[in-house]
Amino acid sequence: MKQTALDMQKKVDSQIESYKEVVASDPYRLHYHLMPPVGLLNDPNGFVCYQGKYHMFYQWNPFKTEHGAKFWGHYVSDDLVHWEEAPYALAPDSWFDKDGCYSGSAIVHDDKMFLFYTGNVKDEAGNRESYQCLAVSDDGVTFEKKGPVIQVPKGYTAHFRDPKVFHQDNQWYMVLGAQTEAEKGEAVLYSSSNLMSWNFKGTLTGSNHNGLDDFGYMWECPDLLQVDGKDILLVCPQGIQPKGFEFQNIFQSGYFAGNVNLDKATFEHGEFVELDRGFDFYAPQTTMDENGRQLLFGWMGNAEEADVIQPTVKHEWIHTLTIPRELEWKDGLLLQHPVHELKKLRKAEIAYKDVLLEVQGKTFEHVNGSVFELLVEPTEMKTEYFSIQIGNSTTISFDQTKEILTLEREKFNGKELEQRHYSLAKLHSLHIFKDTSSIELFVNDGEAVFSARIFDQGEDIVFNAVGPVRLDVTKWGLKRTTAY
Repeated sequence: MKQTALDMQKKVDSQIESYKEVVASDPYRLHYHLMPPVGLLNDPNGFVCYQGKYHMFYQWNPFKTEHGAKFWGHYVSDDLVHWEEAPYALAPDSWFDKDGCYSGSAIVHDDKMFLFYTGNVKDEAGNRESYQCLAVSDDGVTFEKKGPVIQVPKGYTAHFRDPKVFHQDNQWYMVLGAQTEAEKGEAVLYSSSNLMSWNFKGTLTGSNHNGLDDFGYMWECPDLLQVDGKDILLVCPQGIQPKGFEFQNIFQSGYFAGNVNLDKATFEHGEFVELDRGFDFYAPQTTMDENGRQLLFGWMGNAEEADVIQPTVKHEWIHTLTIPRELEWKDGLLLQHPVHELKKLRKAEIAYKDVLLEVQGKTFEHVNGSVFELLVEPTEMKTEYFSIQIGNSTTISFDQTKEILTLEREKFNGKELEQRHYSLAKLHSLHIFKDTSSIELFVNDGEAVFSARIFDQGEDIVFNAVGPVRLDVTKWGLKRTTAY
């Protein structure tokens, strides 16, 4: 390592050590999610399997709980459940990434790990330049920067970023998020035979393409993959107006499903579908593991938060990643399931079978807490309304008359409530993962998912119904895996 890199590592290590006790004292610190040891975490990056281990990198500002010049933090796991912190992989210390090593991806080739990322550069006037950069490692821990491999092509602004690289038909491909000079968002495609020289192939799809009328001014974090034979483009369009229950967050995260022709750089697809219906989800990234599963992590946050103050900030950290999820294409929908490895966390199972719920305010003995997994399966519903209140201010409800499922939480200002909704004809199951200050709700075996940060120290779980409901209720306590 160069002396400057050693100095930077010492500075980061000192920052972590200085705030270690302050961070650890936060009651909202999570038990089984990936968090920053200090500072701000956002997009998951470089999710890959290498030499029998899972590697997860993430956008990280170790020095502030605000966005700034980003590093790539790094965690490693044998099983997607127990993670160890590794030294950071990338730092903003070169001319081509001095203002941030922005998001990207990882691939394995010739038993080496290749990181592709966007180098962010700004001049004194704030004018931006961006470069798609490469770093290579022989061990998955120490990385050598190779510098830029792609510069912004004509017709696009410097908002040109987030490379996702994959291999298909004996060729390497890269999909990138882009903004045209007309300020329209696109997902564009490159190809390469050697990972160093890249050829621009064209626009896969974007705003004002394939029937998308003014569909966002910038598309971030594209991810092109196949799930059960269906081509899926995950992407985060910015600048979409709310539409009914949809597109209620600042920026959106979702997918198009269809058929890709990589040689011609075309993508015939259907409508954009939101990937998560909750408050806090953005920038998902996938990898195929050694068992052939398509796995996904997302950032449990959103892209702009100037007016949002989360309680963890006073403890010098902010944000987390979701739990890992397995993707499935079924009946025209992209389903998300908690990975089966999470069952390793379970302890102290409590089960109630075929319980008749006819009253308001029903509780079950030992079904409570702030860290748990809860599976609720209605076997018969003759009710107009059914709800589960978790803690003091978080409620999951199903209005069967209106066919609406709702997640309600207290706003971060602590003064009012807010909701997210999903149109649902029939409720079969609610699978809930609660972790101190987060909740992830999987509806009907992953048909819809709601992810949210919640800051409520209440531990009661209360069931309510207007009319009789029969339920199977299973609750597990969950072991703590984080050591930070």
